[in-house]
Amino acid sequence: MTQAPQEHRTLQAPTEEELTRAGLRLAVEGPVARITIDRPERRNAMTGRTWTTLAHIGQTLSDDVRIVVIAGAGDIFSAGVDLGMFTPDGVEGERSIIAGLAEGETDDADLDAYIAGLQEGFLWLRRPDLVTIAAVRGHAIGAGFQLALACDLRILADDARFCMKEPALGLVPDLTGTKPLVDIVGVHRATEICLTARTVGAEESRELGLATLVVGVEELDGAVDDAIAGLLAVDPGAATATKSLLRQAEGNTLEEQCAAERTAQVARLKALVGAMTAGS
Repeated sequence: MTQAPQEHRTLQAPTEEELTRAGLRLAVEGPVARITIDRPERRNAMTGRTWTTLAHIGQTLSDDVRIVVIAGAGDIFSAGVDLGMFTPDGVEGERSIIAGLAEGETDDADLDAYIAGLQEGFLWLRRPDLVTIAAVRGHAIGAGFQLALACDLRILADDARFCMKEPALGLVPDLTGTKPLVDIVGVHRATEICLTARTVGAEESRELGLATLVVGVEELDGAVDDAIAGLLAVDPGAATATKSLLRQAEGNTLEEQCAAERTAQVARLKALVGAMTAGS
């Protein structure tokens, strides 16, 4: 699922107060947006508000933004979902997920809509007009693992650790992570990783294709900056068209993909000719 970049301009960007309440920081410098999960007191665990605010960020980013980097504050990416969400009291400012069920105030349709809203915080990271990078230090557990999986590139420090914890908690991964995990490692390995809830270290992640790159902890920021520089050197229109082609390739037959390539290339050739004409 992709979102057209022009669909979100009527909304106001989240305020600093809203970002803080969601446990997030946002810094935008020209074509690069950096999102930091910042709840160190909870090991960067995330809540429903974190994910709806992530969706809000995606809906209001400037069209000038081409690269989005997601990282965790300190030495951990994210401990996953804040388990307070499943207690009767919930987390501060958010009602417990189970409270409505226990009190008979929430039905299946309500829960479906609620989860769909949370998934929007992950889905926009697949947009063809963006390249998204997860910069992972330390543990990325459950929802943290799924957030990394939602990104196009995963650059890992050598202390990074992935874990799909949800089945061990009696839940399923429901934040868009199952498809990319299967796409990358195959259904059998994905089954083993999820149903054992074991830790996948940085080196194994590289072997399985979960990591785009693994570097030393002190080299992580530089590796991300190098990736950004390389990505920004590519024509933005060509980058968007190419990512769109790559995203649809797996679901297309060869004939369908060839046709999609032709259509995209015709558009690119016309754009190049138009640019040359305008510049002459």
